[in-house]
Parts: sequence; structure tokens; C-alpha cells
Amino acid sequence: MLYPLPAVMVSLTDKFGKSNIITLAWAGTVCTNPPMLSVSIRPERYSYDIIKETGEFVVNLTTKELTYATDYCGVKSGRDVDKFKEMRLTKLSSEKIKAVAIAESPINIECKVRQIMELGSHSLFLADVVNVRVAEKYLDEKGRFNLKKADLIAYSHGRYYELGKELGTFGYSIRKESKPFNKQQAIDKEVRISKDTVKSLQKKKFADKQFTNKKQSGTGKHKTGIR
Repeated sequence: MLYPLPAVMVSLTDKFGKSNIITLAWAGTVCTNPPMLSVSIRPERYSYDIIKETGEFVVNLTTKELTYATDYCGVKSGRDVDKFKEMRLTKLSSEKIKAVAIAESPINIECKVRQIMELGSHSLFLADVVNVRVAEKYLDEKGRFNLKKADLIAYSHGRYYELGKELGTFGYSIRKESKPFNKQQAIDKEVRISKDTVKSLQKKKFADKQFTNKKQSGTGKHKTGIR
């Protein structure tokens, strides 16, 4: 029930140079230093033995435009079809490993297997991240990855969902932030200030009038002869 999950296409190349793509949802970050991630794969999957033998693979993030290909690469076996050819995907040479990446993906994460844990129905591949490439068109003016531009997708209980709407930033729950501008509140504030100013002027005018009346009637302490 730990959903949604990232829907990723993992690309790989066997020792004979044949490349394949396997779609996985059980993938995630496991360590910052050194940078590591994990993927879980069933031993009966065609790509299982290839990754186990070569110790290399590329995690390719998927987008709205790649949804069809993502699903296809998850239900078809590389034993029977050339997924790159059928989905018209472009092989992209990796920089640090022999396994190819998918050029149409916004982010390619090159990995080298560090450890394989045979857990039961799945085996967990713990891998070191040796290189990451991000397509420039998905970077903002500060060089950060713009998730909204990429239209990434997630997987949940057999369905694919589009991501993109930002709801907050890390730490915003405890950070003091200025309240958003509210036009009506600003108007009400100005009205209150105006009313307070009028009242203040009225009080001053009344006091001045009282002072003048006292001076004219000779009851004020400032009258000549009063000590």
C-alpha cells in the first residue's frame, strides 16, 4: 500500500551488445553519501540475469509522453521483441557504463550494482549512482530540475498518474513567511486608518475649541494675573 511509486524504465545492455528496457515501480533512493538507489526485480524477468551478469543499468525517468512506452516495456518481454525498435526510442550511450540510456527520458541515472539481496519473490539490487544526466530543456534559470516542465508520471495500483503541481517547499511548515496579499483586507485596513485619523482630528478640533473658549472667558490658568 506504499503508493504512489515512480514509474521508471530501466535500460541495460548484455555482454553481446543487445539492449533491453524493463519498466519498474519498485525503485527508490537509499543513500546520499555515497549516492545509491535500489530496484527490485523478479528472478523470472528477462532483464534479471542480464543485470546480475553485467552489474550495470540505467534508471530513466518517465514522462506523460512516454506513458505508452512505459506500459509497453512493462508488459512485453525482451525475449520476444526489441523494445527500442517497437517504441521508436533512441539509444543513448552512457558516460560511465556500457548499458545504454533512453534519449527521450528527461533524466538518465547510470548505476553499478553493489549488492544483490535475494528476498523472496523479488531480489533487491543495491547500486551506486555513478553518473546523472539531465536534459537541458528541463532545467530552470537557476539550473534546477523543473518537475512541472517534465510532466513526470507515477504508478499506483495498476494506473499511471501525471505529476506536476507544487504544494509547498521543504521546511515551509515551520518557516515564517509573509502572508499573501489580500486586496479586501488592505482596503479594510485603509478604511480603519482613515476613520481613526478622522476621529483624531475631531478630538483635536474639539480640544482646540475648548481651549479657545476658556481663553476668551478668562477661566484658563494662562490668564494674566493668575498665579
